[in-house]
Amino acid sequence: MKLGLQLGYWQRNADDATETVLTAERLGYDSIWTAEAYGSDVFTPLAWYGARTSRIKLGTSIAQMSARPPVTTAMTAMTLDHLTGGRLLLGIGASGPQVVEGWYGQPFAKPLTRTREYVDIMRQVWRREEPVTSDGAHYPLPLPDGLGKPLKLITHPLRPDIPLYLGAEGPKNVALAAELGQGWLPLFAFPSKIQEMYGEALSGAAPGFDVAAMVMVVISDDVRAALDGVKMMLTLYIGGMGAKQRNFHADIIGRMGFAEAAERIQALYLAGKKDEAFQAIPDELADGISLVGPPGRIKERLELWRQSPVTSLLVMGPRDERSLTIIRDLVLN
Repeated sequence: MKLGLQLGYWQRNADDATETVLTAERLGYDSIWTAEAYGSDVFTPLAWYGARTSRIKLGTSIAQMSARPPVTTAMTAMTLDHLTGGRLLLGIGASGPQVVEGWYGQPFAKPLTRTREYVDIMRQVWRREEPVTSDGAHYPLPLPDGLGKPLKLITHPLRPDIPLYLGAEGPKNVALAAELGQGWLPLFAFPSKIQEMYGEALSGAAPGFDVAAMVMVVISDDVRAALDGVKMMLTLYIGGMGAKQRNFHADIIGRMGFAEAAERIQALYLAGKKDEAFQAIPDELADGISLVGPPGRIKERLELWRQSPVTSLLVMGPRDERSLTIIRDLVLN
């Protein structure tokens, strides 16, 4: 199992994570990952950290498709991959209607079709075999009835096929990741339930397909407090990160077997009862998707992840060298 570090969103008041990234590289972590929603973008921090490192891979988890036309993402990815010596892992995703429609002002319809078109265009850009064209409904190139002609990327990419990961939660989207990509980025993974939930969707994946699961890690002798930290995160995602009529995070929790709890959590959160929503998070759910407690407990629970389809563990939370070392030793040794 490979080990990565999920840095998440860059925050204006947060310390520069360069020292953390350098520590992770020195300790043998395989990758670092950044995120975006409606704050910091996903590529700029990676360029910052990439300029200060030499080996560790640099992943986007995820670059939102609605934030950029596919050629823009392809150009940005190509540039960053060149500048960092071929270390980019490009994770993209459709996000959800709240962000896509509420922030980017773009329609959310048909995310699977949009993703397929998006990936095809990016790969045309990187291959540079001929001018880029697309007759898809979402990203037609060139613009129909316009004055523009098809164009070919000026710069020769360092790699004509940058590793592509899809952020996906629904079974159809996971199947698309297995069909089109080199990896899948699940936000919430309950290791003992992955095969049941996604086994069929993953059946078409090529050898070496990377299931890179994000997992919140809290090293603490106080298991109760550690679980409460995971529950706070879940409260926000299940309750508030999505529209009332369509919340993919709540849906996935439901497919894990907690549908009644997810419905109650969202209803309480949207009613302004955030404390009650927090209390409604089942401990079994919080414990199942995370690794919390003293090192011995985490080591024991890591076996569930080793027995699952997960091939990369992207750790969220720890930033200090002691914690990163403990996790490294538990996962890699």
